[in-house]
This record gives sequence, C-alpha cells and structure tokens, in this order.
Amino acid sequence: MEIPFDFMTLKVIWWGLVGVLLIGFALTDGYDLGVASLLPFVARKDTERRLVINSIGPMWEGHQVWFILGGGAIFAAWPLVYAVSFSGFYIAMFVVLAALILRPVGFKYRSKLESPAWRSRWDWALFIGGAVPALIFGVAVGNAILGVPFKLDDTMRMTYEGGLVMGFIGLLRPFALIAGLLSVSMLVAHGAGWLVIKLEKGIVRDRAALIGSYAALASFVLFAIGGLLLVFNVDGYRIIGDVNANALPNPLRKDVEIVSGAWLANYWRYPWMMVAPILGLAGSLVAFFGLRRKSALGMAGTAAAITGIILSVGASMFPFILPSSLDPQSSLTVWDSSSSHFTLFFMLVMTVIFVPLILFYTAWVYKVLWGRVTTEEATGADGQHAY
Repeated sequence: MEIPFDFMTLKVIWWGLVGVLLIGFALTDGYDLGVASLLPFVARKDTERRLVINSIGPMWEGHQVWFILGGGAIFAAWPLVYAVSFSGFYIAMFVVLAALILRPVGFKYRSKLESPAWRSRWDWALFIGGAVPALIFGVAVGNAILGVPFKLDDTMRMTYEGGLVMGFIGLLRPFALIAGLLSVSMLVAHGAGWLVIKLEKGIVRDRAALIGSYAALASFVLFAIGGLLLVFNVDGYRIIGDVNANALPNPLRKDVEIVSGAWLANYWRYPWMMVAPILGLAGSLVAFFGLRRKSALGMAGTAAAITGIILSVGASMFPFILPSSLDPQSSLTVWDSSSSHFTLFFMLVMTVIFVPLILFYTAWVYKVLWGRVTTEEATGADGQHAY
C-alpha cells in the first residue's frame, strides 16, 4: 500500500493532532475541573451547591472522551512516550485517576442522604476531584520542560531515577509547582467563566465572577513568571547536528546538549510562533475584564488563554516531547519516538473519520442542554435533587 504522506509529515501531523486533543480536553473537561475546584468557595448552602453541580452534571461525562482520546493518541502515535511517562509518573498518574474517580461517585452519592455532613464530605470529594488533577497535570508539564530523570539502554528498556515515592516527590520542583499553580488558576478562571454564562443571576454567579477574575489575573502573572524563568533560569534541550526525520524511531541515534535559552530558539527561528504566548497573556487579561463584567467574554478569554498557554509549551519544546535530564541522548522527540509509518497513517484515517463525529455530537448536546440553570431546576419540581 502506497501511503500518500511521507514519514516526517505524518510525525508532524500527529504532533499537531495530539496538541489539538489536549486543548480539546482542557477547554471542555477543564471547566468541569474548574467548577469542582470552585464548589466550596462560591456555594455555601446546599441549594447553592446543587445549583453549581447541576451546571456541569449533564455534560461532564461526555468530556472524558477528550481525555481518553489524548491518552490513546499518545499510546498509538508515540508508544515510547506513553511507556516512559506512565512509568516515570506512576504515582502522579495514580493520584490523578484516584481523584477523577471521586467525581462520578460524588455526583451519584451526595444527594442519597439528607445529612448535611454527608453532603459536605462529597462536596469536598468533588473539590479534590477537580483541584488535584488540575494541579498535577500542570506539574507534569512543568517537569517535561525541565527534563525527566530517565534513560534508555540499547534494548530501549527504561530506567527511572529515584524510585516511586521519591520520584514523585522529586517532581515537586519550583518551576513545576509554578506550572501546576498556573494550570489550577487558568482552569478555575475557565470554570468561573462557565458559571457566569450558565447560572441564573445571583450570589453564586457573583462569587464565581469575582474569584474567577482573580484566578485569571493569577494566570497572567504566573504565565509571565514562567516565561521569564525560561529566559533566565531554565535550561533547554537542543539536538546537535542534522536529524533524519524519516528514519525509523530510535532515540539513541542522536546527540543532545542542554543549553541555556534553548527553549526560546523556535521563537527566533519562526517568529510567527510568538502568537501563542501573546494569545495566552492577552486571553488572561480579556478573561479578567470579562469576568469582572460578568459577561461571556470571560469564558472566551479563558479559552483563548488556555489555547495560547498549551500552544506555547508545544512551540517551545518542539521537536522534544519528553527530554531526559539523566541522559539527554535518551530524550524523546517527534522524530525518534513515533510508531511506524503505516500505523501513523492508519490512525490518521480513523481520526479524520471519528473526531468530526465527536465534534458534531458534542455540539448537538450543547445545543440541547443550552440555557441557564435555575434553582428550581436544580432542586427539582418534585423535591428530588438532580445531583
């Protein structure tokens, strides 16, 4: 079978597609995580909390498709990245999954009993299910930028330095924590933007707008600090010499050096990439003013900020996906850690078929469920709570 794209082109296409899937996850399930993180702070009475929960209750499960697609795409397109990251970040991944499991249980069980203590515990479980994944996702990205302590031997077996527990603690480096706080703040602002356009006018909506505006401002500040650290404090990775992008995957065939400011090289080489960080900063400011005015502009701004921030990470690191701080030569890149030529093409065909269907279905669900959530709808006409 003759494949219409060369190997290098398919590698770049899949690099872009995985980025799109990550942005899709952050824009959809991201506001679910943000709303859950806001729950204990914007809603103080049981009725108010049911109002907040019902704003995301009918749709949050559908958003998981982006999470599954992202993980599946990494497994199919970059199996080495999948193997190294899921092994090295084992404890972190377990904590994320444990926190995410609290969400469906919390939605289903919080209203099973009338006890305020029972409901309060499940509300905090929902908070953990929102805030913890948001933090760890950001910490993981921060560590990817710094480099992860792994190395590959001649048989492509991975060795991770530090062990499970100490390896997890080692992820909590200052730059990675800044990235984690950036992730939390931008998703909290995104969740607040959703509550502003989804809830009826009232005290809960006002609290969400106020807290969200501060979160948007924090996103701006943290993103700017992260950029300055990349310029003056964080070393980047650079491939020495030419790379055969059409060669069969083998990370050990290249030479890599760690150089100060290397993560900025793509911006000097391709100035149009500056659109990404500008979008991240401008989106945060638009979100701040939009949330202050309780307008839909707030969520539009957070969506732009999230897109710009994720694109900035991709633009800075390309072609690296997961650098190795222990053995730079073992670093995984777009060129040397992908699946086979045929696998990338076959998966691309499947993606072209099914992603438009997912987008169509998602748009239809939003159309059907559009409209503000009211207290009457949240509590139910017959006195039974939706959640």
